Amino acid sequence: MEKRSLPLVLAGPILRHCTAERVTLWMVGSCPLSLRLRLFREGSDEPLFDQLMTEKQITRVRVGASAYLYLIDAGLNLTLPVNSRIGYDLGVSDSGPAGQEAGHEAWIRDWAPHLCLPGAHRPDFVIKDRVDRLLHGSCRRPHSAAADGLVRVDATLLEAQADVTMRPALLLLTGDQVYCDDVAGPMLRSIHGLIDRLGLYEEVISGSSVADSRALRDSSDTYFHREKLLPDIRSNEALLERFFGGVRKPVFTTASAHNHLISLNEVIAMYLLVWSPVCWTLGSAEQPALKPGDALTYQRQQGFIDDFVVGLPRVARALAHLPTYMIFDDHDVTDDWNLSALWEATTYEHPFSRRIVGNALIGYLLCQGWGNNPDGFDDIMDSVQAVTSSAEQGAVLDQFLQDQLIDSLLDFKHWHYSLQTRPRLVVLDTRTRRWRSEVNRARPSGLLDWEALSDFQQDVMGEDAVIVVSPAPMFGVKLIEVIQRVFTFFGKPLTVDAENWMAHRGAANVLLNIFGHSRTPETFVILSGDVHYSFAYDVRLRHKPDRPRIWQITSSGIKNEFPRSLLEWLDRLNRWLYAPWSPLNWLTKRRRMRITPREPEGRNAGERLWNDAGIGVVELDETGAPTNIGQLNSGSGGTRFLEPDSDQ
Repeated sequence: MEKRSLPLVLAGPILRHCTAERVTLWMVGSCPLSLRLRLFREGSDEPLFDQLMTEKQITRVRVGASAYLYLIDAGLNLTLPVNSRIGYDLGVSDSGPAGQEAGHEAWIRDWAPHLCLPGAHRPDFVIKDRVDRLLHGSCRRPHSAAADGLVRVDATLLEAQADVTMRPALLLLTGDQVYCDDVAGPMLRSIHGLIDRLGLYEEVISGSSVADSRALRDSSDTYFHREKLLPDIRSNEALLERFFGGVRKPVFTTASAHNHLISLNEVIAMYLLVWSPVCWTLGSAEQPALKPGDALTYQRQQGFIDDFVVGLPRVARALAHLPTYMIFDDHDVTDDWNLSALWEATTYEHPFSRRIVGNALIGYLLCQGWGNNPDGFDDIMDSVQAVTSSAEQGAVLDQFLQDQLIDSLLDFKHWHYSLQTRPRLVVLDTRTRRWRSEVNRARPSGLLDWEALSDFQQDVMGEDAVIVVSPAPMFGVKLIEVIQRVFTFFGKPLTVDAENWMAHRGAANVLLNIFGHSRTPETFVILSGDVHYSFAYDVRLRHKPDRPRIWQITSSGIKNEFPRSLLEWLDRLNRWLYAPWSPLNWLTKRRRMRITPREPEGRNAGERLWNDAGIGVVELDETGAPTNIGQLNSGSGGTRFLEPDSDQ
């Protein structure tokens, strides 16, 4: 397929790290592009910044014959106005062979009119002098029956119109932006079609019954039966169960990983398809030959995927207008990623499973992590370029270089980051810097080890207020955490995803001591997701109730929901067992804390958990304290979490 028959821009731009002196955009093109960035004051068509992007301002990574990832990181020679809409436009042209002059520039309204709000000629963004309003959420599973909460983000932009005060300062995606381990059959089929259309680079696969990524796609077991492709050896039995077993998890949910992504080109194609409506127009993906039961599943999933695709133009528009920051959780790589030391040993000691995790990490780096903090990846990007450049002649990645890169990423310690916003934003990596159990390797690891917790403490010390992104809630639902502890006691932590901050004694104690430190910030707003339901707690120290002020705000399920009747029972039992007078409260590690739940407006008295897919909204005052905590449902409506009047 000639690249000329493809759109110049395949995905994006997505607005990433932005300040008054710096604008960062992520996008994907089908060929080497010449790019011109223009910035406009509100209401003016005369650009205040107009510059052809240079090699210093663009990093380009070729991932296929007709696929180039771009990070545009434009340091500006001016300071952008704050609290005002700034229009931006990208002129793109095929730069052609080296030395050939670029062709005619096409602007966003020409190649992506769906990115412009009604009546506008270009997207725009706002740099705010403080974080007064933000949106946050996690867990966007394309074939969930729930509607897509990122479409509701676009609705907030339409509602705000020219009112800058209503425009969110940030969009925070706090984990599970993609589900590499839970892929619908129609999605996997479209992934394979896109790989072929764009010529995404192939790879050799060691330790598997398939020799390479082409053989993987051609295998009769590639749809719904990928567990058969893993090596059948005793030392890998735990991996077979964890990655691909479709293990039934009592009480909570059922893992479904029979279409788990394996190759790097599958991961890259997945990102393109979850963010870009353009990539769905590049060809049709007919249903493959399937067994009758698999065919029924495929057809049922097709309806959910079709609905997902319909909303993508609005999703792309939202991501083009709001500075967006991301962090991984487990499904961005695989379910229960690094849950325990035993899990890590089982996974990383086999070359095939190590490659699966490593490919997901490379995809995260290129499509998510890179745009959060471009400076933090300067050293690692040389290795990325070496790997991708190795395929430019034969379209197959060099196996040795790919494994070297994966080794580097598994040892990488800088996925976390912070922003010098007001209040300061600190984003935690709770997946790779774990506090492993020294008593039993099968026990869940702490979400941060001692060194990482010390770094977190240093990050927040001396600040008056901070916003902390912790993918898993620091203060969760007590009953659910007790259920997880019981399953862990009986050696079954994987059965109930036994991951919470209180699951590891050392990590829990250090975390709680940080809150009690004399120099800790006066105001903590903790934003979390992961659990597929929403809630809000006011948290205070029992012996020092005035400082710090802590709010645990959880918004989960951008496109995913908890089983409704089960959550209602868990909510009810939790209220009974852990009422303010209950002695069970003193058996928890958080007994030094006074935790007061907020009730969602419009629900029966006493209910605390909200179970509708959507996006969380938080409004903050000048001190960084929340003045409004809400949840916007993915369809319409939502709730506010009301200030509490009773303690738990």
